[in-house]
Amino acid sequence: MKKINEIYNLDCLEFLNKIDDKSINLAVIDPPYNLNKAKWDSFESEKDFFDFTFHWIDALIPKLKSNGSLYIFNTPYNSAFILFYLVTKGLFFQNWITWDKRDGLGGAKQKFSNGQESILFFTKGENHIFNYDDVRVPYESTDRIEHAKIKGILKDGKRWFPNPKGRLCGEVWHITSERHKNKINGKTPKMSHITPKPLELVERIIKASSNVGDLVLDCFVGSGITAVAAKKLKRNFICSDNNKNYVKLAKRNLIKYGNK
Repeated sequence: MKKINEIYNLDCLEFLNKIDDKSINLAVIDPPYNLNKAKWDSFESEKDFFDFTFHWIDALIPKLKSNGSLYIFNTPYNSAFILFYLVTKGLFFQNWITWDKRDGLGGAKQKFSNGQESILFFTKGENHIFNYDDVRVPYESTDRIEHAKIKGILKDGKRWFPNPKGRLCGEVWHITSERHKNKINGKTPKMSHITPKPLELVERIIKASSNVGDLVLDCFVGSGITAVAAKKLKRNFICSDNNKNYVKLAKRNLIKYGNK
């Protein structure tokens, strides 16, 4: 077993082969999408892409504890194939999360414009960790909620009062992308990583599906946000990327943001 709370410069399969079986509480995976955005995101064919994807999934599943959870980012199209494969491997489907990136509209004129990514949430078993109270979000009907705080709302003969932490989190997440968030004078600056995930988004996943002291894995760590979020939330982490420049970036971000 590799030392925890470290970020390694290893290929995902080599890295996973060094992880003990049934040792991981939560895996947060942001793998290639096959969108040709970089060399690491380009494949000779769709078959090559899915062969690669299913290969690392096969290597990852044994590493999860019996109550472990798995989140996988991808396009909606790719996620449909990944979902079916995970079901055939005996994992339990929990949610298809739609991340509304608030990233402006695309230029599509023969279909609806893309503005989202998918996040598949699966678990190894049925008795998984899910801290629903820790990921509540603000109520949307603020005036109605203010009234309900005082007198409640009559539902099925009982008085319902709003939870002070907010409403239960749904499957559509409205979280602005890092690209859009960091615009300068309306222009998107060149970023150190082309597809960084917002810290807020990964924090939500880690809060929901792990407890303090649990071990979180990411084998495509990129900018290091999984490690940063895990450290911030007092979880342990073990992460890797085959790109040495991203590993350096991830380690810098861990130092920069890890204690905030």
